[in-house]
Amino acid sequence: AAAAALGLLPLGKTQNPKSLLDIAARKVAEKWPFQRVEERFERIPEPVQRRIIYWSFPRSEREICMYSSFNIGAEDPAATPGGGTA
Repeated sequence: AAAAALGLLPLGKTQNPKSLLDIAARKVAEKWPFQRVEERFERIPEPVQRRIIYWSFPRSEREICMYSSFNIGAEDPAATPGGGTA
């Protein structure tokens, strides 16, 4: 509120710094798959697990589409030209 009063921030906007837990979980999720984290460490507190899992999923719509599309290839007859039957 004081920063907004000084004109440093737009009115109604405040800065919410990320927690150390969130920053650390995001960095872990960027570097290692969650399965590797589970295998490496015996006990991971539940809140830490939740944040790592949260940051493990893609954020942008483009990344979600890219990771959710499956390339089945020749295993699916309908996927090959002329391979599907009506």
